[in-house]
Amino acid sequence: MRTGRVLQLGLQAAVATCFFFPLYWMLVTATGPRGSVYRIPPALTPHFDLRPLLAVWAAAPWLHYFANTAGMTLATMGWVVGSSALAGYALAEGRFRGREALLLTLLGAAMVPEQALLVPRYLVVHSLGLLNTRLAEILPLLLNSFAVLLYRQFFLALPTSYRDAARLDGCGEFGYLRHIAMPLARGITSAVALLAAVAAWNMFQWPLIVTDSRSIQPLEVILAHFSQTYQSDWRRMASAQLLAVGPLVLFFAFVRRQIMAAVTGDVDAGLAG
Repeated sequence: MRTGRVLQLGLQAAVATCFFFPLYWMLVTATGPRGSVYRIPPALTPHFDLRPLLAVWAAAPWLHYFANTAGMTLATMGWVVGSSALAGYALAEGRFRGREALLLTLLGAAMVPEQALLVPRYLVVHSLGLLNTRLAEILPLLLNSFAVLLYRQFFLALPTSYRDAARLDGCGEFGYLRHIAMPLARGITSAVALLAAVAAWNMFQWPLIVTDSRSIQPLEVILAHFSQTYQSDWRRMASAQLLAVGPLVLFFAFVRRQIMAAVTGDVDAGLAG
């Protein structure tokens, strides 16, 4: 048992290192001396030279870009969580004609590659006159089939005694969903919110197609413009990447307990978080 535990911890450490090392390498590259990225063997210790980071910060209105991207991310998170919870509850508890067909449609939509939908989505946005608007940027993210199915499976797994007891106390459908089902689904909600936040924060291809104004473009598109300007200055490029990914890492650090509760199915841990 002890050997198995050691092997398990070693595997977990190896996987964690694979995920953490790119962030660490960005820090080493951004704060290291000029030309250190070309050294063999490479330097693996950060020097914490903040001059490239300060130069990148002064080169562009990053606060505006952060506010723009954060606003779109929060709007996407709120809509995806709210609409997915309502749709998942309807598919789990509702009894209406066409429910199975709707469920199969959601399953089919989840299997379609995003690239196959670029042209139809563009035609829809163009016909609605939404090109070069913030709504056009987040429109494809507002329907999340995976989140709907995740909520549906969670609500199906809830004991029917919870719903029966709520109805005996005079609690309607929305009251049961708000006061009982959704608090129990805090782990699922955190997982859905994180997935929606990552998708919105990392938007690149779609905003690049439907917008041409930097004042409303998200961070990933701005970073592409920035890399074209400083494509040979690896320290500044790594500094810009650190600025872009930092808020997302902090967000994950705050909700990691709820994510683990959602993955393990531990409702009590999700409530405690």
